[in-house]
Amino acid sequence: MNILEELNAIGNGSSRKLEDAPNRSLDIRILKACMSLLWSGYYLFEGKSPEDCLAYIRSQLGSEIGKAFRFACIPMQRSEEQYVEDFIQTLPAIKKVLLKDLKAIYEGDPAAIDEAEVLITYPGFRTITIYRIAHQLWLLGVPMIPRILTEYAHSRTGIDIHPGATIGEAFCIDHGTGIVIGETATLGHHVKLYQGVTIGAKSFELDENGNPVKGGKRHPDIGNHVVIYANATILGGSTVIGDHCTIGGSVWLTHSLPERTTITYNPDRN
Repeated sequence: MNILEELNAIGNGSSRKLEDAPNRSLDIRILKACMSLLWSGYYLFEGKSPEDCLAYIRSQLGSEIGKAFRFACIPMQRSEEQYVEDFIQTLPAIKKVLLKDLKAIYEGDPAAIDEAEVLITYPGFRTITIYRIAHQLWLLGVPMIPRILTEYAHSRTGIDIHPGATIGEAFCIDHGTGIVIGETATLGHHVKLYQGVTIGAKSFELDENGNPVKGGKRHPDIGNHVVIYANATILGGSTVIGDHCTIGGSVWLTHSLPERTTITYNPDRN
C-alpha cells in the first residue's frame, strides 16, 4: 500500500465528502464583497463597484448556502435565492448597528484619531463587522458558513466570537486579542471588553456515554453598560451580570452579580 492509499484508508473522520462542503475561500470572498458594500471607499473587493459587489453576492452566495444545508443534512426552508435576498435586506440594519459600534470604539479609546482610523485599522472593529454579517446568516438558519466567517476573523485578529452569540448595540472591543465569546452568550448594549476576556461555559452535561450533551444554555448573560477588563473569565449558562457592572482584570467569575457591582481580583483574599 502506497502513502496515498494508506491516507485514503484512514479516512477523514466523516462519511460525508469534504469536497461537497461550502468552499471556504469563496465564502471569504463573499464576506469581503459584503464588507466592501457596507464600507464603500474603505474596503475594496477586487476593484469592484458597490453595484458589482451586490451582483457578486447575489451570484455566488446562493449556491454556497445550498451546499451548506446539504452538507449539514438540514432541509432548506426556502429557495437559495430567497435566503440570499433575505440576507441582503439585512445589510442596511447591519450598517446602522455598526455605526454605533464604530462610535463606541472611537469614544472609548483616547488613542483613536477619528472613526475612519478605527474602521480601517482596528482589529476589534473588523471582527465585529464580520460577526454581525455572520450573525445574520446564523439567524436565517444557514449552517456552517457563519462559522467559516467568524473563524476567519479569529484567525486574522485572535478574537473568537461565535456567530450564535447575541450582542447589543455600541459594542466596544479595546485591543481584543484573546477574547472568546461563546455561542449562547448574550451581551447587552454599550458593553466594553478588553483583551483576553472569556465569556464561556462552566461545565458540560454528559450523556450516558460520558460525552458532552450538545446545545443548551452554556454561556453567561451580560447586561447593559458593562465593562470587563483584561483577562477576566466569566463562565456558566446561569451566570447573569447586571447592568452597569465593572469586572476587574483577571477576575474568575462563576456566579451572578447584581447591577452596579464592581468586582476586582485580590490575590491576597482568602
